[in-house]
Amino acid sequence: MAETPIETIIQKVQANRKYHSINKDLVRRLTEDALNKGISGKSVVKAVRKKLHQVGGAYLNQNPDYSQLINTLSTLPRNIHAGDIKHFCTMAMSAHASSAERLPILEPFFKTCLQSIAPIDSVLDLACGLNPLAVPWMPLSVNCSYTACDIYEDMLDLIHAFLTHLEIYNHIFSCDLAVCTPQKHVQVALLLKSIPCLEQLDKSISRRLLETLNTDHILVSFPVRSLGGKSKGMPDFYRQHFFEIIAGNCWDIQEFTFSTEMAFLISK
Repeated sequence: MAETPIETIIQKVQANRKYHSINKDLVRRLTEDALNKGISGKSVVKAVRKKLHQVGGAYLNQNPDYSQLINTLSTLPRNIHAGDIKHFCTMAMSAHASSAERLPILEPFFKTCLQSIAPIDSVLDLACGLNPLAVPWMPLSVNCSYTACDIYEDMLDLIHAFLTHLEIYNHIFSCDLAVCTPQKHVQVALLLKSIPCLEQLDKSISRRLLETLNTDHILVSFPVRSLGGKSKGMPDFYRQHFFEIIAGNCWDIQEFTFSTEMAFLISK
């Protein structure tokens, strides 16, 4: 059977190594959106790649060799608090801009933001990036289950291998959150610096996610500086944006401010 034009475009988009492991359903949806807007020829591939860069590609400092990281992981202890495990986590997280800039505040961030609901027995990490590698610093219960999703399937292979290596029950899957909201009940969902990226896909996604997630608490965070290191009034902008998103909901909110991030713990 001959390939459709859309399949051909998807192949061209994903021929670039930076985009080859991204959720294919998302690439197809963005391709269809571009075509429906009248974009044609090579401009379609360029438009889709630009959107994918805005959604996630801009945060990858490099192209990690996830297979090599999984091989390295297999040689390490299974103790979540072992020094070698923590070193592996910080080294791996440095490859992703979002998790890399959290490294200086890693311990106080999770301890402070989650202490009022600790110990955590179930987590849903949305648009997770490499954040699940921060579990050694999270106040999790011994039998905590960890669910995580993202659009990068090779990254998710590492996350699954890591949590499995530490004998943490996990469910890891690729997902386009603009069209699919996970409905599994958990104690806390994490949306860490994800909202600005997700809103590149759907301007209304933030309110929909926060209102429909089947969770007792949601930890939402925003960057306080751009990837280039400039503030640009971002803390005030995102704080106002957050309260606009949740307007009309009677939720308890705790606010936390750190040097590289601001966070809000929603309790429904």
